[in-house]
Formats: sequence, structure tokens, C-alpha cells
Amino acid sequence: MSVDKAQLPAGDPVLAQPVRSPSRRTSTRTASWAARIPAVLAGVVLIFFMAAAIAPELLAPLDPLAISPADAFAAPGAGHVLGTDESGRDIYSRIIHGARPSLLIGAAATAIGLGLALVLGTLAGFGGRWLDFGIGRVLEVLFALPGLLLALVFIALAGPGVTTTVVAVGLTSAPGYARLIRGQIIALRTSPMVEAATVLGRSRMKVLGVHILPNALAPLAVLATLGLGQAILWAASLSFLGLGSPPPAPEWGTMLSAGRTYLSLAWWMTVFPGLAIVLVAAASTVLSRALKSGGRP
Repeated sequence: MSVDKAQLPAGDPVLAQPVRSPSRRTSTRTASWAARIPAVLAGVVLIFFMAAAIAPELLAPLDPLAISPADAFAAPGAGHVLGTDESGRDIYSRIIHGARPSLLIGAAATAIGLGLALVLGTLAGFGGRWLDFGIGRVLEVLFALPGLLLALVFIALAGPGVTTTVVAVGLTSAPGYARLIRGQIIALRTSPMVEAATVLGRSRMKVLGVHILPNALAPLAVLATLGLGQAILWAASLSFLGLGSPPPAPEWGTMLSAGRTYLSLAWWMTVFPGLAIVLVAAASTVLSRALKSGGRP
């Protein structure tokens, strides 16, 4: 029996609700899952390299420093999946074992940059007009210098080495983080929540520690994930210039520097360490965007 729509009352919920076909719901669900694929792949890449940093022996049983002149410049194949270098060392084993120093350098540099940015951003955003003015001018000077140039200046003054590289990369990343934290604190300082706490007689330090900092530090997870890839890139650049881990350490930037001499003879010495750097940097960027969007496609 057919129903005459004119006989139904106006605003009837049967007529008001749009009918969604099963095919449309299926396509929407498929598009949602497809949009999450890059974040899932990025997580898999980071988990793999984190596992390589924690237990490299499980993924690459060969010694990354073992020399075998008879196997020098062996092309990728069954015996050596990613080939060997000029001393016959297995490239795959060196990349896996190089994940630990590369990730540690990136994580330590990111921690230093975020810690310094937290101090500077908090002082600038909550310390008063003159303190904000002074810190702002310092940050502008640091912003005027390219990050890699600033790191090179610091290394020229302190000397090359792994520790110096970590501190240099951390210093170059701090200004951007500090400006963002300062903006968050200034926005929260005039929020109704903070004004209500001030009216209730809460001290400035309690307002800062209870109401402002916990909310201002919410973006730090995204910043730390994004900063990890950036720090690894900068640390690899410094190692490529001979200012980081000394050879024959299995560190990705050092491997790039060693392979550039034999690029025409053994391309795999440069391509595969560079691919590891690109994968980690790209994975951290994709994952940080997924965290920023809250997992929404």
C-alpha cells in the first residue's frame, strides 16, 4: 500500500531523515580507512626502527664492524641483501645497528630543544612585558640564522662530537618551539578559566602550574614527533660533514659521507642509508599530522 506524502503531517521525522544508501555508507567507510593508511604505515616504520634501536641483534645478526676485504663492494644480493661497503661490511647490518645512535641523537636533541623552549616560552609568556621583549629579541636573532648554520657555529666553538651535535641540534630547534609555547601561554592567560582562578585568589605560580602549563603543553606530543624527524635530518647532515659520529661508527650520516666517494662504483652505500633517513623523517611527519588531527581522516 502506498503512502501519500501529502497526508503526513508537516515536519514528519520519516520525511525529514535523509535516506543513505548502503553503497554510500560503504564508500564513506572505505575512504575513512584509506585515509588512515599513511598513518598506519608511518607507525609501522617507526616501530621497526625503534625495534632496531632496542635489539639490533635480532634483526641483523651480522657484526656491523666486521671487515671482509674479499667481499668489498658486493652488490645487493642473496649473501648481502643491501650489499657491502669498501671494507666488506654488510650495509643492512650497519643500517640496523645505526638506528640506535641516529634515533638517540634525534630524541636527545628534541628533548633539549623542547626543554629549552619550555623555559623560554614560559618566561616570555608569563614573565611580564620586559622579559617578553628581551626573550623575543633573542628568538628573532636565532630565527635570522639558518638552523644548520647556527649548529655549525656552535660546533666550531665547542668542537665536533656526538654530544656537541646533540646540543647543537637541540639549540637550533628551540626557537620555533619557544615561540609556539609562548603563544599558547598568552592565549590561556586571558582565558575565563584563568580569570576565574585569579578571582578565587590562586597564586600566580599555582595558576601557571595547574591551569596554564598543562593546557599549553598539549601540542608537545605533536611537536616532539615532528621534531624527531627534523633532528635526525640535521644530525645526519652534521655527521655527513664529519662533525658527528666518527667512522667507522654505523651512523646513517657517517655512512652517507663514506659512500659519496664510491657513488659511481657502489651506489648502494649511499642510497640505502639515505633511504633510512628519509623513511624515518617522513614517517615522523605523517604521524605528527595524524596526531594533530586526532586520528580523523
